[in-house]
Amino acid sequence: MKAAFYSEFKGPINVASLPDPEPVIDGVVLKVEATGLCRSDWHGWVGHDTDIALPHVPGHELAGTVVEIGKDISKFKKGDRVTVPFVSGCGKCEQCNSNNHQVCDYQFQPGFTHWGSFAEYVGIHYADTNLVHLPEAISFETAASLGCRFITSYRAVVHQGRVAQGHWVAVHGCGGVGLSAIMIAHAMGAQVIAIDIDDDKLAFTKTIGAHYTINGKNQDVVEAVREITQGGAHVSFDALGSKITCVNSIANLRKRGRHIQVGLMAGEDYLPQIPMHLVVANELEVVGSHGMQAHCYPEMMEMIKTGKLQPEKLLGDLISLEEGATLLPQMNKFQGTGVKVINRF
Repeated sequence: MKAAFYSEFKGPINVASLPDPEPVIDGVVLKVEATGLCRSDWHGWVGHDTDIALPHVPGHELAGTVVEIGKDISKFKKGDRVTVPFVSGCGKCEQCNSNNHQVCDYQFQPGFTHWGSFAEYVGIHYADTNLVHLPEAISFETAASLGCRFITSYRAVVHQGRVAQGHWVAVHGCGGVGLSAIMIAHAMGAQVIAIDIDDDKLAFTKTIGAHYTINGKNQDVVEAVREITQGGAHVSFDALGSKITCVNSIANLRKRGRHIQVGLMAGEDYLPQIPMHLVVANELEVVGSHGMQAHCYPEMMEMIKTGKLQPEKLLGDLISLEEGATLLPQMNKFQGTGVKVINRF
């Protein structure tokens, strides 16, 4: 198969012919129809993820067609259009038995624990537990954009943030996760404040649900949020994952508000200084959010089918595998608006 891979962290990403995957007993092989370009893969390429063994094929946001199945597969067949959450639960551990597959003790993650989807084919483990049938009305490109950023934001907003009608919501960082969170929070009836340092991204947020925007380069973010909301946000999301956005997200909450940490904290941002005096004095909640379980997809898919959510609006450039290999090392520069998706192999 044709695939993009690297043999050293921060090293060249090459496109070459690699061995085709074979299905494990409880797995399938997918023909990759589309795969997203995500900053999490940049973190892996840099060396922030200890699960990665070299050489490595990145890619964890994907949609495709089933081409091979393992002998224990009963829910899927060759030819099925599918997508899959980037965290695939084993279905048997304590976490999975409590329906929390997103924090499975033995999770399979394409692009991290195993070779990923920057390739013509990818093997998926625990397939009966984790694959999601893809409706014909949803394109492979849109489905690929769901696989990490949109589903992560959906669970963060709806399940972890418990965003409700009339809530003030602040979203720090307007990349793929942040844009998704803005759209979803708006759909839940919240009044949404988008925060970034890029005027073009902030302008785009107004088209997908943001009611107010704040540019952190020339405004005091915490003060601006408190002024707009007359006391602070009910729920605030660090959708970027930096020391600055994490602290701002906590500090801009009103009393008894909830901070949701959804952006990855890695590298120099690994250990932020949390304003714990505010957490205690104001009875704030600090909550992590990591992906979303496959069994939660139907409620999100229904909102997409009815048009309440329109993730296709978040699609950016459609690119080739070679272009993806070139762009991946640049993901930390936060260039452009929308989700870049590889759909040409």
